[in-house]
Amino acid sequence: MSETKPIWIARDFSRCSGCRRCEVVCSIHHEKKIWPDASRVRIYMLVPGAEIPHLCTQCEDPPCVDSCPVSALSISEKTGAILVDNDKCTSCRNCIEACQGRIPFLHPKSGKAVICDLCDGDPQCVKVCQEGRWGALWTTSKKPMGGEDFNKKLYARKPEEMVKDFVTLLYGEKGEEFV
Repeated sequence: MSETKPIWIARDFSRCSGCRRCEVVCSIHHEKKIWPDASRVRIYMLVPGAEIPHLCTQCEDPPCVDSCPVSALSISEKTGAILVDNDKCTSCRNCIEACQGRIPFLHPKSGKAVICDLCDGDPQCVKVCQEGRWGALWTTSKKPMGGEDFNKKLYARKPEEMVKDFVTLLYGEKGEEFV
């Protein structure tokens, strides 16, 4: 058995079809049923035709972990993913507020924090995206480039901000009218 190395999920918004198979497979994997509201990856379509996958960026220095007053969040040594200890989580929302992208959320049933756990090193959302040949999601090694955390700078932002940038990239100045 090979040891898993820290990874993160890269994304190419221009390749996302908005099929939402990543949301479905994530909820099936974690919840044992189709339940997009409990999925750790969410597709936002704030402008028709501009779907973006939104999930944890697995920051190098995650503010969510530091913000937890009861140490319910930790970093997996195996994958580098943020892990939530549901027994410790008090649903205080500090992790949500600390995250620049407001990516963590409270589970619709348990009320505990939910963050992508990278499926223990085998992200199902990436698998289903690659199987469909969209290539909007893929895994890559988790390492800061040039000493900076580019993952955080690129993806740890609110969906509205990312959609605005993406639509402006697609349609130029006209795109700003859509957001």
